[in-house]
Amino acid sequence: MIKTDFLIIGAGIVGISIARELKRRFPDQHVILIEKEADVAKHASGRNSGVLHAGFYYDADSLKAKLTREGNLMMSQYCQEHKLPFNRCGKLVVARSESDFPILDELYARAQANNVEVQMVTTEEAREIEPRVKTVGRALYSPTSAAFDPVRVMGQLKTEALMKAGIRLQLGIRYLRRGSRDSNVVLTDLHAYEAGYVINAAGLYADVVARDFGFGHRYRILPFRGMYVNSKEMAGGLHTHIYPAPNLANPFLGIHFILTPDEHIKIGPSASPGLWREHYDGLDNFSLGEFFDIVFRQLGVMLGSGVDIPAEISKHSIKHMVELGSEMVDNVDPDLYPSWGKPGIRAQLYDILTRRLEMDFVLEGDNKSMHVLNAVSPAFTSSFAFARYIVSQIYKLAHGGQIEKVKQETDHP
Repeated sequence: MIKTDFLIIGAGIVGISIARELKRRFPDQHVILIEKEADVAKHASGRNSGVLHAGFYYDADSLKAKLTREGNLMMSQYCQEHKLPFNRCGKLVVARSESDFPILDELYARAQANNVEVQMVTTEEAREIEPRVKTVGRALYSPTSAAFDPVRVMGQLKTEALMKAGIRLQLGIRYLRRGSRDSNVVLTDLHAYEAGYVINAAGLYADVVARDFGFGHRYRILPFRGMYVNSKEMAGGLHTHIYPAPNLANPFLGIHFILTPDEHIKIGPSASPGLWREHYDGLDNFSLGEFFDIVFRQLGVMLGSGVDIPAEISKHSIKHMVELGSEMVDNVDPDLYPSWGKPGIRAQLYDILTRRLEMDFVLEGDNKSMHVLNAVSPAFTSSFAFARYIVSQIYKLAHGGQIEKVKQETDHP
């Protein structure tokens, strides 16, 4: 039996950020972070698009709105402090027709409410920012959006956790179950842990862990598989990220162009249903039980969530992806988009009672455990601020309080 003050399950960006924040707030407490893979960042955190979001998509009453702007500042500072690859390229959100104008107006209003810097620009002004952009009448420009390298960030955080913060990172250890109904004993395939407090940041399996502790019964994680197409254009072919005005009833942002820190281009992503939780390539990690459960849940998404599943599946064609991208950017040569990049999985929380996807971050917990049930985009951008928020909620629960009630997003991720 290994005893610790805090045990964190899952060493993605959320888990490692929470560990870092716990040691900052409580330097004398013992923190153990366990991860089933042989290294950090093998799932969503290492397959992230690398876009640093500004925080203007989200309703002002949401957790995402509260945390994204602060997280953007904190991640920008971290990358610059540690000389990690970083490109302050900004973002243009374009209108494909005048029917998109109300959406741009709504995003602008949300930016003002969230104290996020944005500019409404004319077509001519948009072309001064990016000469190849296509937009009808006007566009929204976000100067604080950026590009970073998530794998490098995770590598730096791992080094910092081990060498400076004194966090005990244990890799290759798989969570099995809670020791007993009322205990804070966690059983793994190698050790048993007795923790003063357990924090579940298990990503794709966060709902499974939560139910062992009596939480998350109305929720299930649904995987959505996303892929970008890598461009062979020379670096500098675009100067900024370019996104379409989003469908506010859909949890995904649509096909867009993003820049990497070294100014190369990617277009995507697809957002088709995963058929099991770690459905990256072929039949890798196949689980028959997950397959039947998730296919059933995905049917519910098609019927009730506002997600156009057939349209998302059609994006698995590179040709179609490039055609959609050509609506926003001039001179897109299909021959320069030959291959897919590394796929990622969005661990999207689904409410089985309402048959709706949860759009905001979702936490549940008590004075023994905290469960990060929904940490979808922009969780990487928000991670340092999100970790501070989570640790403050843990402190509140440990002293007899309750988790802060925050209005849930209803119309956008």
